[in-house]
Amino acid sequence: MTHWKLTLSYNGSAFHGWQVQPDKPTVQGTLRAALAQIVGETVLPQGSGRTDAGVHALAQVASFALEAPIPAEKLRDALNRALPPSIRVMGAEAVPESFHARHSALRKSYEYRIFERYPQGRSRGDVPAQICPPFLAPFVWDCPWPLDLEPMQQAAALLCGTHDFTSFAAADPDLAGRSGADTPGPNPVKTLFASAWLPKNSLLLYRVVGSGFLHHMVRNLVGTLVEVGRGALAADDLPRILAARSRSAAGPTAPPQGLFLVEVGYEADCEVQR
Repeated sequence: MTHWKLTLSYNGSAFHGWQVQPDKPTVQGTLRAALAQIVGETVLPQGSGRTDAGVHALAQVASFALEAPIPAEKLRDALNRALPPSIRVMGAEAVPESFHARHSALRKSYEYRIFERYPQGRSRGDVPAQICPPFLAPFVWDCPWPLDLEPMQQAAALLCGTHDFTSFAAADPDLAGRSGADTPGPNPVKTLFASAWLPKNSLLLYRVVGSGFLHHMVRNLVGTLVEVGRGALAADDLPRILAARSRSAAGPTAPPQGLFLVEVGYEADCEVQR
């Protein structure tokens, strides 16, 4: 068998997330169906992580094994013919049997995009609110509040390092209802290597790189940082929120459509960038 690594880009608007679900369109399920159409084999591609409904990816990684002998370029092109235009295979390569899209990942990078109705330094009374264009709306949070970037940057920087991120984790629906009260959840201790905001035209971009992320963690981080930007929280509240280890201590969950999985890093990638 040949073991494969795919790099995928997709618009998540029409999908109920990555993970296959009965009677619902998902990225994983759509990819499985395309593979069955091409090679006649039923395989379930494993992703580097599960993006939620409405979340997008610039470089999701999937791995699986096929018995059919097929060159990498032909596999990529055949999949792009079989898949809907909202999913593109950007690359396909054969990998060692030990490679696993999720278990082999060492870091992940996400970007969250906010449309600023009120540009930095201007309040509601200075200028009329900017209108979010309809072709941009499916890919941003059209944020209704004026945001102060400086405290948001200060708060974002406090998230760097190794912390228990329980306060920013939603309950994982895949663990709910499992038998056994002692079923362990994911390790809430994660390391963030980068956490910062970048203004770009009419957008505020939050870029975060970490060893791993909990369910809804990035969206909960963004929702909390926006609370800082609009003055509902202070930047120096972040250590208290982390220490609380309670979801109720943090801010709301940001909408899904502004979130992009940007990159998944593996051992060879990390060595190159050191």
